[in-house]
Amino acid sequence: MESLHARYPFLDASRQAVEAADVDLATVVAQRGPAVDRGRERVESALFEGTVGDTHRRTRVELLSYPVARVIVSLIDQPALTHRYARAEAETAHDRFTAELAAGEFRSTDRQQLDLRTLLAEFELTGDVEAPGPGGLTDADRFAVDVGAYLALAAGERGEPWRLVNRSLTDGQVPIDRAELLDLLRVAVEERILDGLPLAVPEPIADALAEDVAAVEERLDELDLTREIDTVVPELFPPCMTALLDQVQKGEHLAHHSRFAITSFLASIGMATDDIVDLYEVNPGFGEEMTRYQTDHIRGDTSPTEYSPPSCATMQSYGDCVNMDDLCEAISHPLSYYEAKLEDADEEEMIDWREREEADE
Repeated sequence: MESLHARYPFLDASRQAVEAADVDLATVVAQRGPAVDRGRERVESALFEGTVGDTHRRTRVELLSYPVARVIVSLIDQPALTHRYARAEAETAHDRFTAELAAGEFRSTDRQQLDLRTLLAEFELTGDVEAPGPGGLTDADRFAVDVGAYLALAAGERGEPWRLVNRSLTDGQVPIDRAELLDLLRVAVEERILDGLPLAVPEPIADALAEDVAAVEERLDELDLTREIDTVVPELFPPCMTALLDQVQKGEHLAHHSRFAITSFLASIGMATDDIVDLYEVNPGFGEEMTRYQTDHIRGDTSPTEYSPPSCATMQSYGDCVNMDDLCEAISHPLSYYEAKLEDADEEEMIDWREREEADE
């Protein structure tokens, strides 16, 4: 087992390294070794931090923690957790291979590195990506991607710039820059992570991980991401979402992260795409087709992922966390805030926004 395998456990070479070492996962979890604790940490970090946590100093432990994490996610089998976990693994991998590929000639020679050719070959993209310049793949800043491969991977990206209508298309190829290629590879990693989940887990392994599963489920409940909400009462929204909704209704321009936050929040609490699209009509540069596409993509109707609203920590990092109140101090996710408000509200406060609009018509 090499450091490369531990850094990128989704690689076929990493899986083969585990097989070659003749590791019995049932024995690993039964013995409650450090790989189990690290595997659980991967999942919990994915939930709350959007990464898989700090790398363990021992290569073997780090690599074996990956299948343990996948088993824990499979035993819980909640889509919200599964997709958050896959995104976190993909984001971590993206950070790592972006840094390694940027190191170029300054790479250390005492540890195996991942190169772009290997990464493209991993996802069978070698024939789909070309570097038109004289430097080849290694040194290129611009690439040409086969339109079929581009469409398959760009579907996992949010934002108007990724739409094919906003791209050049020459001889069946889409030109992109290096950062965009690495973004598409991040999508490929996420799809690889999702592939096969949930796993079929043998009973002895499930029993050995019962305590870890219960602990992660308890933490998952803190986010309230697995509960169904179908009530739209703006007066009970968390302050951050109230502020964003106010900006939408005033026709103010929202940054992409802000637009994603309020759209995913409204979709998560039961608002239909038509209702969300209607809200954005007053926004500058409103386009119904694009707004509908983005909303359906976020809610998972036209994408493999149903996106959850950002956590409070993410809202803070983007500057969207405003007007905090006492309840904000006690929760870690906007949906948790909203559900707490719904539980405490009396009947008069629980009149759904959609019902009011119907009554006014």
